[in-house]
Amino acid sequence: MKKNYSKNISLRCVTCGSDSDFESNDDKTYIVCKKCNREYLGGYSELVELNEGLINDEVMKTKKELAQDMQKEITERLKNAFKGNKYIHIK
Repeated sequence: MKKNYSKNISLRCVTCGSDSDFESNDDKTYIVCKKCNREYLGGYSELVELNEGLINDEVMKTKKELAQDMQKEITERLKNAFKGNKYIHIK
């Protein structure tokens, strides 16, 4: 099983869909999309809020991946625990 399930999600401009052309002040309280000049006066927190659907999709994918990996890990451990036992078989 993986030890690290961290992900990097590129936030997108809700107007033009650009995910790499942002400019901000030092404390990220003001952000501008350089491609379409959309201003996010709420800064980084506003951009995160507007990309909530994208973030939630990635969280759901990660949860599914984690559940599958956990199932594989548990199955393998059970197989190893009962290896050689003629009465218990795990498939």
